[in-house]
Amino acid sequence: MVQSPASPKAFRLWPFVFIALVVGIAAIGFAYTAGWLSPQRLTPKKLVAGLAPPGGPALGYRRNHAKGICFTGTFEANGEGSALSKAPVFVRGQYPIVGRFNLATPNPNAEDAMVRVRGLGILITTPDGQQWRSAMINAPIFPVSNPQAFYDLLTASASKDPDAMKNFIAANPGFLTFLPWAKSDQWTESYAEEPYNSLNSFLFVDESGAKHAIRWSLIPAAQPVSISPADLAKRGPDYLEQEITQRVAAGPQHWNLVVTVANPGDPTADPNKAWPADRRTINVGTMTVQQIEPERDGPCRDINYDPTVLPTGITTSDDPFPAARSAAYSRSYNSRTAEEADYPRTATGAKQ
Repeated sequence: MVQSPASPKAFRLWPFVFIALVVGIAAIGFAYTAGWLSPQRLTPKKLVAGLAPPGGPALGYRRNHAKGICFTGTFEANGEGSALSKAPVFVRGQYPIVGRFNLATPNPNAEDAMVRVRGLGILITTPDGQQWRSAMINAPIFPVSNPQAFYDLLTASASKDPDAMKNFIAANPGFLTFLPWAKSDQWTESYAEEPYNSLNSFLFVDESGAKHAIRWSLIPAAQPVSISPADLAKRGPDYLEQEITQRVAAGPQHWNLVVTVANPGDPTADPNKAWPADRRTINVGTMTVQQIEPERDGPCRDINYDPTVLPTGITTSDDPFPAARSAAYSRSYNSRTAEEADYPRTATGAKQ
């Protein structure tokens, strides 16, 4: 049962995995976009710097979601998405995909069992050169409703004031709906068993120009096997990357790309609010992961999975987070690519 904001038990220190969670989802909530916060109060530079652990950032790595592994494969569109969007990626056919499984942490050497949030970045390219980039996580909802609230969460979690979290929750009660998932000890034992959710709302634009508010999820074909963080820790600090490498080597792994269509009145600017379960869903195709490659020399290394890089037929909505994420991702990308000497390759790789 979720405790009320007034309960003192609700304000004990969260487990270390939850601290990692708060830091890990930061890349999703940077609160700098024109019209949201003034540059004097908050900038991508300040927020990206705020993600760094006490010893400073891991140079050459992403400032968040730093631990990850590349994959290549295909997205096979079944044609069903074309009813909602004129994007070429939904025309029946098969398109190459470059992706990255990752853990939401600024530490590239973090132990798997210390990070609750797992992520997936994808870049799909169609023959005309258009790209669809997306960065998703396995959480079912976002912890807060808007960028300012996210910044307030980061501030409260880092504060020495014993009442900081209490005051934050009182001002942002929606955070309590996120906690049951965040504190759950029922994790999965593989990247292949996770669903990955956009959380943010976007607009699909069809051939007539009509716009449809949507969210999307990648739903795994693999059946999830529950595991506790304690048991996951026993399998080693890098088990997830080892497991997905072995699993894909034994056979391709599949996810269905499922689009959920909003009803009029559904909240599109608030990723903390789930849409009702009875909303229309459409399976628009299948993602197949065919090969895993270490990130150091892998094809995903220098990709910025900016969620605002969208093909014709998909646009951002009134959700403020994609633009905020784009600004922060750009800052992180520019920093890490300038530090390549600190994360040397063992072979020649191409930047994208």
